[in-house]
Amino acid sequence: MIQPSESFDEKRQTKDSTQDELYEITRRNAVGDVSQYAAVAEVEEHTTWFVWLLVACCTISGLLFGYDTGVISGTLVTIKGDLGPAQLSDGQKEFITSATTLGALLGGLAAGAMSDWTGRRPVLGIADIIFVGGALGQAVCHTVWSMIGCRFLIGIGVGLASCIAPLYIQELSPTRMRGRMVVLNVVMITFGQVVAYGIDAGFANVSGGWRWMVGLGTVPAGIQLICLAFLPESPRILIRKGNIEAAHKVLKRVYSQATAEQIDLQLQVLRASVQQSVDIANSTTFFERFNSMITVPVNRRALIIGCGMQAFQQLCGFNTLMYYSASLFQEIGFNQPTAVGLIVSGTNFIFTLFALKYIDIVGRRRIMVFSAPGMVFGLALASIAFHYMTLHTGGDLVTGASYSRSWSAIVLLSMIIFVASYATGLGNVPWQQGELFGLEVRGIGTSLSTATNWAGNLLIGSTYLSLMAKITPAGAFGFYAGLCLLGWLFCLFCFPETAGLSLEEVQCIFRDGFGIRESQRMRNQKREMMIQQNIKAGQVDA
Repeated sequence: MIQPSESFDEKRQTKDSTQDELYEITRRNAVGDVSQYAAVAEVEEHTTWFVWLLVACCTISGLLFGYDTGVISGTLVTIKGDLGPAQLSDGQKEFITSATTLGALLGGLAAGAMSDWTGRRPVLGIADIIFVGGALGQAVCHTVWSMIGCRFLIGIGVGLASCIAPLYIQELSPTRMRGRMVVLNVVMITFGQVVAYGIDAGFANVSGGWRWMVGLGTVPAGIQLICLAFLPESPRILIRKGNIEAAHKVLKRVYSQATAEQIDLQLQVLRASVQQSVDIANSTTFFERFNSMITVPVNRRALIIGCGMQAFQQLCGFNTLMYYSASLFQEIGFNQPTAVGLIVSGTNFIFTLFALKYIDIVGRRRIMVFSAPGMVFGLALASIAFHYMTLHTGGDLVTGASYSRSWSAIVLLSMIIFVASYATGLGNVPWQQGELFGLEVRGIGTSLSTATNWAGNLLIGSTYLSLMAKITPAGAFGFYAGLCLLGWLFCLFCFPETAGLSLEEVQCIFRDGFGIRESQRMRNQKREMMIQQNIKAGQVDA
């Protein structure tokens, strides 16, 4: 599938010579091109109740992710003097916000390697335990530094979950539905943010209500921890560990309406595709595989795309709205800033549903190419509105000052446009990162990509208030608009289409470049194979 370095090529020569003929034929057809056997094995059109149940359980991680990143917005507004100081300073707010992000950066960096060693499911369980501990700790803390420590702990759980949940879903989903299933996790992230804003609004006028806001995060974490006991491990991980019988059982449940022959063929396709990764993983050290992310061209290109898309997602400035929207809307004159923040998070949720419908139909690349300009427009409009709105205050937002209702409304409109465009594309597509990497480096690749996301989040979250003060709100949002423009150009020239290709087939597109044309050729080839197979099976008219 991929073109590894010479040392990897030499190590792959130790293949088991006793594999049956179908296995050998499948492997030869799977390496370097679309496998005709893979096309035959993917004939099932239905998504079973088992897959939906599995994904529903996994997406609780997304709910926790969204809730714990969204709840801090209302908390910062209502916390007042409960942590010691009469009012939190900008620096203290940035510390509390950034502590979660720093924890997520470290958690995301460790998640992939942990899941390669233990499996995907145990890592999600560890994340849930951390969520519960961090949420309870926040609810009872009485100092700024204890709050920062608990937010850091929550961040580790967020980092683990944000890396592994999409990866786990991808490895258990049918190819045709893979993108949509991962978007479901993003839907739950946005839903978690909506829930957080709703709970923030509900407890906004309750004494010590912020403790309930953060403490309620224990509920979904506890539910998922119980559900995980009944979920299977990823079949690719099971095959990698040599547990073929268990992998067969999982595939049988995922493709419950397929024939026994189709299940056997699907298993053979996976075994053939995974074997290369197994050989490499079993005969190299972790540090050699880590080094291959840079030295092996296929891995390097995949890493550039994975990290580049995650950097784009964060450097566009979206999460500043999640962290500081209530504070921002309060400063520009809205009487119910948390309720207005709920409008923004609601827009995010609604347009993520649009992506859920079309990401596998329209494709990842096309959605990004058409949605990113909307983000640039929304941020540019916000920059213009802030410029004219703050003329009488020297370009700065001054707490207690009176601002034009018309310009405040335009700021809100620009945020809605930006968030709608973000939710349609950039909020979802980067989390398809797991499909970019071969199994032997998938954990490492997703960890590095997720760490890039949280590093960008840390940079944006810890500098937003300072940036607003240094270069004015108009300058800050204009700066974010410029970064979005660069991100759009990156998508145009580097981001290939992966919809419709299996996880193993995606590796082929990076053989001779970033694969924009190659991916389209392979998708067309696979479509023709499927049509021919349907004709042979009598499922369509010849």
